[in-house]
Amino acid sequence: QEAVRAMHFPKDLAEYKQALRRTKFEELFYFQMNLQVLKAENKSETNGLAIAYDEAKIKAKIAELPFPLTEAQQRSLSEILADMKSGAHMNRLLQGDVGSGKTVIASLAMYGAYTARLQSALMVPTEILAEQHYQSLQGLFPELEVVLLTSGMKAADKKVALSKIESGEAQMIVGTHSLIQDAVTYHRLGLVITDEQHRFGVNQRRIFREKGDNPDVLMMTATPIPRTLAITAFGDMDVSIIDQMPAGRKPIITRWVKHEQLKVVLDWLIKELQRGAQVYVISPLIEESEALDLKNAIALEKELKAYFGDKAHVALLHGKMKSDEKDAIMQDFKEGKTDILVSTTVIEVGVNVPNATVMLIMDADRFGLSQLHQLRGRIGRGNKQSYAVLMANPKTESGKKRMKIMTETTDGFVLAEEDLKMRGSGEIFGTRQSGLPEFQVADILEDYPILEEARKVASQIVSTPDWRTNADWHIVALHLDKQDYLD
Repeated sequence: QEAVRAMHFPKDLAEYKQALRRTKFEELFYFQMNLQVLKAENKSETNGLAIAYDEAKIKAKIAELPFPLTEAQQRSLSEILADMKSGAHMNRLLQGDVGSGKTVIASLAMYGAYTARLQSALMVPTEILAEQHYQSLQGLFPELEVVLLTSGMKAADKKVALSKIESGEAQMIVGTHSLIQDAVTYHRLGLVITDEQHRFGVNQRRIFREKGDNPDVLMMTATPIPRTLAITAFGDMDVSIIDQMPAGRKPIITRWVKHEQLKVVLDWLIKELQRGAQVYVISPLIEESEALDLKNAIALEKELKAYFGDKAHVALLHGKMKSDEKDAIMQDFKEGKTDILVSTTVIEVGVNVPNATVMLIMDADRFGLSQLHQLRGRIGRGNKQSYAVLMANPKTESGKKRMKIMTETTDGFVLAEEDLKMRGSGEIFGTRQSGLPEFQVADILEDYPILEEARKVASQIVSTPDWRTNADWHIVALHLDKQDYLD
């Protein structure tokens, strides 16, 4: 009551600030208490799996890899394996910038489950990506039975895959949403990994839990989530961060040019193509009209074909194509049959073409920072120098600022913080679907130090045994039962 009075009728500025801080703290504190209680309940679930993996086999597998793991990769792997070994249910987010090597860590965790005679499943958002993970797992573990399951498969192939999954012959399973359909019965599912976590809802994760014996869950995301939001939105999860790039990667050089300089850029592209480079050209999404969107890309493809003539093979990829058509075009690009790939849809997250070293993004100011960063992450995957060219004549200050920030840093976490400052937290996740609460006085960004403080206090209280019956916290417990801050 005193704080509310002081906020409205303060004696002086100091009293007002103190009252405001106290009210913000209370709001953030109860929010964090809810998250910490949720986390403790997840942890204490005695029905979690204790996965007794074979450490020696995992070490031997790491030694066979064609590259050494970075320190950040080793640290993340140890955290994941420790969770798997414990009897508590794992609920972990593996965060890493584009190209930081999350997939290999996830693969090693899947291998760990295999050494404990358990199946593991990797669920990704698109068929192209599922196919790619499937091939890379087969490459890493030629001795294992890796099975692919997607909705686009022929009925006969699907039948074979389903029977291998049910009999336990399939040791690692990769697929899209098909992995959680009724027709799928797992033999002994111990570990579930979802890629690009924000595309999978809570419900789908629940179905997975029911399909196995409450399997451990690891989520991967290449969308760097600023620490501020990770603590809030994923407060009920443990977070592992890969914040180092593999050795030998050259930072991508990013340039911002105006439309008038297109001719200069195309002349430069001819030189790059002569050196054996492959190029992505991205035509922007104009959300109001897919038809217009497509027209843009088709016009762009024509223009490039006319310009390059027989100097380069140009292909077009867009969202309206059937998936096998898309796959064939992507495959040609991967194999180097195509030099320039014009694409409307954001090039699938995670598609790996190490020889692609140039990305030209038309009307780049139509994209947000995190989208531009994701796109840029499609290049720079080999050991050659890569270049991102942003072509834009931004009309707004924020458009100009975005272009400038992109040329100054390739660090996804720095960009995510900037994006957050520019757009506010609600827009990054789309507040409604992400469960980011609307606070009355507190602001997650501005009041981040208070949020951290609230998290520490909440976690100390919840880690005290029988805190609910402790006289000190009686009021807090009553208050929590009365209101649910996570609704």
